[in-house]
Amino acid sequence: MSFPAASRVALMVLLAVVAAACASGPSDDMPTVDRSFPSAASESPSSAREGRSPTPTDPEPRGPAYSDWELGASPLPLRPDGFGEMPATPPELRERRFRTEDRLPPPEGGRFRSSIAAITPEVRQRMGETWSPRCPVPLEDLRHLTVSFRGFDGAAHTGELVVAASEAEGVVSVFEALYAADFPIEEMRLPTTADLEAAPTGDGNNTAGLVCRAARGTDSWSAHALGLAIDLNPFQNPYRRDDVVLPELARAYLDRDWERPGMVAGDGLAVREFARIGWSWGGDWRTLKDYQHFSANGR
Repeated sequence: MSFPAASRVALMVLLAVVAAACASGPSDDMPTVDRSFPSAASESPSSAREGRSPTPTDPEPRGPAYSDWELGASPLPLRPDGFGEMPATPPELRERRFRTEDRLPPPEGGRFRSSIAAITPEVRQRMGETWSPRCPVPLEDLRHLTVSFRGFDGAAHTGELVVAASEAEGVVSVFEALYAADFPIEEMRLPTTADLEAAPTGDGNNTAGLVCRAARGTDSWSAHALGLAIDLNPFQNPYRRDDVVLPELARAYLDRDWERPGMVAGDGLAVREFARIGWSWGGDWRTLKDYQHFSANGR
């Protein structure tokens, strides 16, 4: 088919405009696709469950928006056993995601950093009543660790733990592996007297090691009192025995088939890494489930 000369010129101009628009990419008001991460369908079960949080340079955060919830603001009514009442998880916390507040300087260059040191007077003061001379392990047999971790905000942060000196190097190696895999951790700071005395709000999520206390429901020392245990992302990995769920608002995370970032899976990296250093997982216990709990002595 032939066209008049004027029509051919007009057609050529139109084709040139269309080609230029295609070459220039989407316009500002068109949606773009973030290809920084694999889709959930392409991930293995363990990587989806323990999956990667976005880095600060990602154009959009992966997963739900940040949780609209004021942490620690609403003490729960107490039950006769001293725990807070345990209602259903509020909608704002069913897919929990908060930015991490930096209490220590983040690692330079975003690379994993760690330190192992004796308990200094400054650290001892900050530990408060989480340790006392009546505890079953002396201070000289404990170590203060700092390790890098990746927050749910995708940024690199520095956390600290106190553990038994005999376990320090192994524990550091576990957190180095978690950091390399971008396993998200919300908070990692030393528990204090204020934590011990606070009324239960049911929304805490501190990854921690030593706390000199008895095991729940017993008069025996917990593995935490010996520096031989760590609780990892307690809210995403709650404790359950009969009708007790801790943290009290974390009931939604008892559904282990609903895979959300920060959860520990039986076939996942956290369990494998702690097993590598000889630690066991409370998620494998039969009489109760303690999905947050890893210990060197099986308790």
